[in-house]
Amino acid sequence: MNATIKLENVKHFPVLLDEVISIISPLYGGTFIDCTFGQGGYSKKILESSRNKIFAIDRDLSSLKIAKQFKKKFKNRFEFENKRFSEILNTEKKINNLKGIIFDLGYSTTQIKDPKKGLSFNTKGKLNMQMGLNNFSADDIINKLDQREIYNIFKIFGEENYSKIITKKIIDFRKNKNLETEDLVNIINNVKKNKFSKIHNSTKVFQALRIIVNNEISELIYGLINSFKLLPIGGMVVIITFHSIEDRIVKFFLKNYSENKNLSRYLPLRTEKKNLFKLVQKKPIIPSENERKINPASRSAKLRYGFKLNNNSDFSEFLKKFSYLLDVEALGKKIWEKLYYLLC
Repeated sequence: MNATIKLENVKHFPVLLDEVISIISPLYGGTFIDCTFGQGGYSKKILESSRNKIFAIDRDLSSLKIAKQFKKKFKNRFEFENKRFSEILNTEKKINNLKGIIFDLGYSTTQIKDPKKGLSFNTKGKLNMQMGLNNFSADDIINKLDQREIYNIFKIFGEENYSKIITKKIIDFRKNKNLETEDLVNIINNVKKNKFSKIHNSTKVFQALRIIVNNEISELIYGLINSFKLLPIGGMVVIITFHSIEDRIVKFFLKNYSENKNLSRYLPLRTEKKNLFKLVQKKPIIPSENERKINPASRSAKLRYGFKLNNNSDFSEFLKKFSYLLDVEALGKKIWEKLYYLLC
């Protein structure tokens, strides 16, 4: 017999919740898309107003249990589909009267503690890190790619200063057997045993693996582009990031397309490029000291948002800017092709 999940018993701390509601509340009276439904923290708060509807998506199928409870409670004011960011234009049901789209790019405590996902340094056994709708796992990356490829993933996606030596240790280790989670953590700890850090020794490497396994770069980039295409003029996009790579992408997306930039300060303002967004403030919103005390996981969060101004959508500059990240992420395709070949 399956236990019923009561919404009031779901313990989750949506980051910057009060700030998000303050930003979007002037648009109340329509549909909001929650692109990272998770345990429903933002959706639940938005649905407190009877004038609102939520269309939620999440690649993590475990969210479906809570989504069913939302559907039971909120009826036709709530819909859920198991999709990735990049699939936001391909929903099965039509989205009417869209007002805003919300992305929370963090992972919930429940997801991190789930041993099946393998996101925690304390997980035992085979490396995983799949969040749902994946083609390969962290085990495939660590045990099948070559030294240079693994190094690039750690260096670029993890911004790990010790990528070279960690990668060499991995290659040496796997000559005898495949690495599992505890093996990888031990290698990293041994490399950094005399190095002081405010974060766990494995944080950056695990971040890098999680990014490539879940295609987080392309999902974010195309999720943002497709969200812009879906939004009506006047609609709002709200994004909460948790590490520097995510924030650089979001910052460029909003800021670059909200300003007319000159090639030189001595030349007249170029007006041929129409701004795509209106930004109310250029600097990100960060959690208050009180929120950081209550929820330490919020400490690195940054909130940025903008209003859509027109329908022009040439994002070639955006894609070119971050092509180097997409190139590294494409190493995952190499793994997928190998697995596909073996299955065939």
